[in-house]
Amino acid sequence: MKELRELMRSLREASGIKQKAIANYLGISQQTYSNYENGRREIPVGIVTDLAKYYKVSTDYLLGADSGYLGSTNLKNVYLDDITLHDIMYDIQKLKPRERRELLRYLRYLKHLSKL
Repeated sequence: MKELRELMRSLREASGIKQKAIANYLGISQQTYSNYENGRREIPVGIVTDLAKYYKVSTDYLLGADSGYLGSTNLKNVYLDDITLHDIMYDIQKLKPRERRELLRYLRYLKHLSKL
């Protein structure tokens, strides 16, 4: 299980955001934020709740009580190769209801296979 400081870095890097931008959002200096990520300074509870709001994850996830977050929720981020989550969602929305059901059935099948 990752420490809070490691999750902070992972979320920031997955979002393509610089420390300075997060620090500005939090109202702290870039050096203070860097100290949080590097484990040189204890992370206040208020910072944890603000980060949860910023990244749209639960504080439980940040504190290691919930592992439900699977990745970035930013639809503009590249998902695979040069395809974004937005591209995928757009393509899914163009499918007819029957085709969507087929896609879901196939995804469940793949999930089942990954557990074998």
